[in-house]
Amino acid sequence: MKNKDFLAFASALGAAFFWSFSFIWFKIAYQGYNPITVVIFRLAISALLMSVIALGMKRMQKISQKDFRLFVLMSFFEPFLYFIGESYGLKYISSTVAAVIVATIPLITPVVAWYFYRERVKWMNVIGLMFSFLGVGLVVLNGSFHFEASPLGVGLEFMAVLAAISYSIVLRNLVGRYNTLTIIVWQNLIGVVLFLPVWLIFEFNDFVTRPFHTEAFRAIVFLAVFSSTLAFIFFTQSIRKLGVNRSNTFINLIPVFVAILSVFILNDSLSLQQITGIIIVVSGLFLAQLKRKKKKGVFETIEITTQRKG
Repeated sequence: MKNKDFLAFASALGAAFFWSFSFIWFKIAYQGYNPITVVIFRLAISALLMSVIALGMKRMQKISQKDFRLFVLMSFFEPFLYFIGESYGLKYISSTVAAVIVATIPLITPVVAWYFYRERVKWMNVIGLMFSFLGVGLVVLNGSFHFEASPLGVGLEFMAVLAAISYSIVLRNLVGRYNTLTIIVWQNLIGVVLFLPVWLIFEFNDFVTRPFHTEAFRAIVFLAVFSSTLAFIFFTQSIRKLGVNRSNTFINLIPVFVAILSVFILNDSLSLQQITGIIIVVSGLFLAQLKRKKKKGVFETIEITTQRKG
């Protein structure tokens, strides 16, 4: 294997690993802070870092006035609605269950792309989708087919999934005119603005009266630096060398990484049924990538810009 290929594979694996850790860091951050507080600080720190990188690389573009409303709508879906669903969902369900649900985003996206843009859906996408939802069912239901996980938590995570897919539909109208760094910087900045009034109303008083929690705040910084910044940079680098499809293969490992990390760091336990469900979900993700059509559509666009991530 050539050195540059090794670095590309390492970059893709590193991105998947950092995004997997985000589900763990969220849980640790909740030990000291509420969900909106965690998200707004994560976005603010990441926006600052990404702005410095974009300006340093001279890749920051000025957005036109006519496109500003699209940026606002895009940011409303993600990060605003997405992080509300994901972050509050993680208060009620385990990191592993959340990661498995969020992993269905790239499977549902082609169906939505077909509905809105008539992009062709491969049979492998459909089979992969059915496989993965069967796996999700095994993860969230117990042996008697009753909810093992909190229905509220599962519902919030699926709200995040729908928000991410809606985001991809809006994003499709912007990727031809703006580079990825510009899009990420602006969506984070607008996201901070959208979250600010919610934070001031619901969590600000609690934030200023709570004592500083070192471990929880460190987790927020890790979320911003590793999950929202470095993971994105690593994944972008892997896409340049390996392409979207090969890079995405590593991202499909996120539910597996999260399950392992949750057991060792959060002391979560996994039943045989849940382990089986995780294997089926990941199998469905891999199946959906087989013989994918080469033409780039909204599916591949969202993979480049919004891989999960957490």
